[in-house]
Amino acid sequence: MQYSDIEIDRIIEMAWEDRTPFDAIESQFGIPEKEVIKIMRTNMKPSSFKMWRKRVQGRSTKHTQLHQAQGSRFKCSRQKSISLNNISKR
Repeated sequence: MQYSDIEIDRIIEMAWEDRTPFDAIESQFGIPEKEVIKIMRTNMKPSSFKMWRKRVQGRSTKHTQLHQAQGSRFKCSRQKSISLNNISKR
């Protein structure tokens, strides 16, 4: 599938964030984790890709099922709710 430069930039940005699970990327863009990894591999410097892969492999926050198995995480009552990556307005 062909993605625009803007979509690729957003996918990489979301994948680079430690707290954004692959499931969120899949729900927003319709691409599975393996496709995200391919996009990261082809659009990043080899050293940056290796550093990212080392960081996210097995990380519970990147995999929703692993994260849920550890229990709920703290959420501040003043934290804005986020829906499909659009921050709600006050």
